[in-house]
Amino acid sequence: MTTAAPVPGQNPAYEDFARCVHCGICLNACPTYRLWNLEADSPRGRIHQMIHVAQTDLASIGSDHPQPQVQSESGSANSASSAVNSPSPAKAARPQLTKSFVEHIDKCLDCRACETACPSAVEYGKLVEHSRALIERDYKRPLLTRIARNLAFRRLLPHSDRIATLARLIRFYQRSGLQRFVRFSGVLELFGLADREQLLPEIESPFFFKELGRTFPAVGQKRARVAFFAGCVAQVAFARLNDVTIRVLNANGVEVVVPKNQMCCGALAAHAGVRDTARDLARKNFPAFAGEDFDAIITNAAGCGSTLKEYDHLFTEKEPEYQQAVAFKSKVRDITEFLAELGVVTPLRPLKPLYLRVTYQDSCHLLHGQKVRNAPRDLLKQIPGLELVELPHSDICCGSAGVYNVTQTKASLELLDDKMKNIASIKPEVIVTANPGCLLQLRAGVRRVNGKQEVMHVVELLDRSMRAKKL
Repeated sequence: MTTAAPVPGQNPAYEDFARCVHCGICLNACPTYRLWNLEADSPRGRIHQMIHVAQTDLASIGSDHPQPQVQSESGSANSASSAVNSPSPAKAARPQLTKSFVEHIDKCLDCRACETACPSAVEYGKLVEHSRALIERDYKRPLLTRIARNLAFRRLLPHSDRIATLARLIRFYQRSGLQRFVRFSGVLELFGLADREQLLPEIESPFFFKELGRTFPAVGQKRARVAFFAGCVAQVAFARLNDVTIRVLNANGVEVVVPKNQMCCGALAAHAGVRDTARDLARKNFPAFAGEDFDAIITNAAGCGSTLKEYDHLFTEKEPEYQQAVAFKSKVRDITEFLAELGVVTPLRPLKPLYLRVTYQDSCHLLHGQKVRNAPRDLLKQIPGLELVELPHSDICCGSAGVYNVTQTKASLELLDDKMKNIASIKPEVIVTANPGCLLQLRAGVRRVNGKQEVMHVVELLDRSMRAKKL
């Protein structure tokens, strides 16, 4: 039997699996179960599979408690209690990862809606990300997939200069007329890339990288001083959203510092199981935001914020970085969460003479990961003349889920089509959300149905209201 070192960082204990009592309350909250009605693609079904893997990955369960009884494929009961008398973690047995297990774990959006629904407080996100780390360590994916994952998670996202270079190439493709020609030629359909290409973000000018290291003073009386987390891809595809975020904070008496040496948060790598990269990025972000007294570390990306608030999961309590992670995460706030707590003092004005009908789509990692539900809605309700209409199934993922819309495009678009049907049922003029990935996905959804709705971030609508002319 071959051996392997345990996955770096925190590994699930027996209790993490045992909290799942297989009640099934999570089923209706799970997007993939709603799509396919397959137990293996539900949270409890995936946990059941994880337990089988944990029986042979002796590093992942090291408890003195009796281990959970699970049914083998033959129907007989097996116990994970063999882990109790296991070798030391340094000589852990490699789990036998099947293609089926990998496919079911890959098909999970990691939206964590099951966590919100679960009465037993199962931390499913921690479990699925550990499973993906095991897959990254022990499972040999197809060659092209391995190359693509290595390029994206290890060679691109951690390097801002490479992101900028790629963004310039994409911007040329989009603005030179080449994109229009390629779409018209049919070559994308020939290679099955048409749907993925539609999700390509529009590259903005100038990039936000030029703002790194700057301090933006508060307007009027200073009420707070914060550090702004600018993201990675957001600095080329959502640079204006970053500008707006700073402008809204400044207008409400907040001084904003943009630390120069900040890196990608590592969320996409962590979600994909590439934990070594996520840990390295966290280590570089700790000193970038240290040394100054900030009231908060602000992000406008729900996916980034969820990972930043869980940096401690990437390190064990015995590692020196753990206390740095705990101190770091204690200051992280989503922009909507921070503004709702601080209070908006800049006058908000109606956006047009008639009522503006708006709906809000919950970003999964804001609602289910960070447990922030009311703050975005409370901010929107403060805009005069705005009619906020609740979106049916707003808490169900739109299908973006980091890179899910690229790796599982068919399922992603099925979820998006369901989302657009719900949006059509309430006829909003504006769709608002709180995460850049959701913005891209919902804008693609509007194009798919030839809709006319504008898709905006919460702070973009606030900024527009703050700068609106008096009627």
